[in-house]
Amino acid sequence: MNITNICCIGAGYVGGPTMAIIAEKCPHIKVTVVDLNEKRIAAWNDKDINNIPIYEPGLHEIVANTRGKNLFFSTEVEKAIDDAELIFISVNTPTKTYGSGKGMAADLKYIELCARQIAKVAKSDKIIVEKSTLPVRTAETLKSILNNTGNGVQFQILSNPEFLAEGTAVSDLLNPDRVLIGGDTNPNGQKAIEALVDVYANWVPKERILKTNVWSSELSKLTANAFLAQRVSSINAISELCEKTEANVSEVSKAIGMDSRIGSKFLKASVGFGGSCFQKDILNLVYICKAFGLNEVADYWEQVIIMNDHQKRRFSKNIVQTLYNTVSGKKITFLGWAFKKDTNDTRESAAIYVADDLINEQGNIALFDPKVSHQQALSDLNYLETRSASENEKYTETFNNPYEACKDAHAIAVLTEWDEFKDYDWQKIYDNMMKPAFVFDGRNLLDANKMRKIGFVYQSIGAK
Repeated sequence: MNITNICCIGAGYVGGPTMAIIAEKCPHIKVTVVDLNEKRIAAWNDKDINNIPIYEPGLHEIVANTRGKNLFFSTEVEKAIDDAELIFISVNTPTKTYGSGKGMAADLKYIELCARQIAKVAKSDKIIVEKSTLPVRTAETLKSILNNTGNGVQFQILSNPEFLAEGTAVSDLLNPDRVLIGGDTNPNGQKAIEALVDVYANWVPKERILKTNVWSSELSKLTANAFLAQRVSSINAISELCEKTEANVSEVSKAIGMDSRIGSKFLKASVGFGGSCFQKDILNLVYICKAFGLNEVADYWEQVIIMNDHQKRRFSKNIVQTLYNTVSGKKITFLGWAFKKDTNDTRESAAIYVADDLINEQGNIALFDPKVSHQQALSDLNYLETRSASENEKYTETFNNPYEACKDAHAIAVLTEWDEFKDYDWQKIYDNMMKPAFVFDGRNLLDANKMRKIGFVYQSIGAK
């Protein structure tokens, strides 16, 4: 099948950037991103390209070059579905907050709604591509809905999980380690796989495009995220041991990372991993294992989450203990709220949970992040439902200038590894802080010797 028209349902962190790259690399294909969220679509269509809703280095330029040519953002969902030969589903799959599987299983209500809408609208054969991170055998659910509530048209279901790291999403899409496509092993399934292969082959070498059955593809995404998160929790566990000894976790990490069997990636100790995928996918994996009675396997992977939660709580507890066992009425400056640098995504950011702990102790949070707004930070705190929205507002203030955020602060907590933090005039910051001036470096970002020479009481993860 020669694909000339693609629709993507979902204009979020995956759908928007992925479709922008496809549009740029496939100028012969019309790409339409649809979403029911009118505000989000309006932001994607904003004349000021700097106002698009997702910050990723390089994304603004690509959207500017393709938008209105062969890349479109629309709320006309049904029209886009009807016109397309290939439909990506890239909607949210949050962890369930109710019913069976609460706290672990993925909530597939948005996926099901998409399937029912496609089945209702489609008048011609379609290839449906799972782009969201989904539990194993979700394709079977999609197939059941589409084949039993459709208009007699034929649907082929493919799994094409994303392997994007936020902050490097554009480069990850332009030069991926691999593109994974899973589908049925019958002739029609193989034709559908090849149709999607042909789209990616416009810029991805075919040897990097892996073809599997649909179940292997679905499980590969969960497993990849679980393995990466496991490495973070492993080095964070060692960081606590380092703090009790004369070891330095950065030196330990470098030493073991030079072992070619291990490698150096994802071995940087920190206040904990965040983002939309790691925790959600591991909990999903735990739930699947328990559903099959694999309790020991489930316990193994659940420990990765337990360690991550412990690391965040340990960091906030250390701030309180170091500040003479009370932060009540004290100004604690947070440098960074996004879960990592070069993104405005705050989902599951460690900063949210550290702030929540400190507000419980009546600490005042002064926040500066280059890409995160005051309203977003408050929304993140309110989502926890720990206290009223008015209390969160009372204890949280956001600044547009890092020096103002740090002025008269008792302590600074570095919670996102934005490169610009390293280049600040730290002497100036020190001169305008309360003394003693504490810095708690949750990302091992700053030069410890330089900070202590200035006069800071400096602490970092994994160093005594």
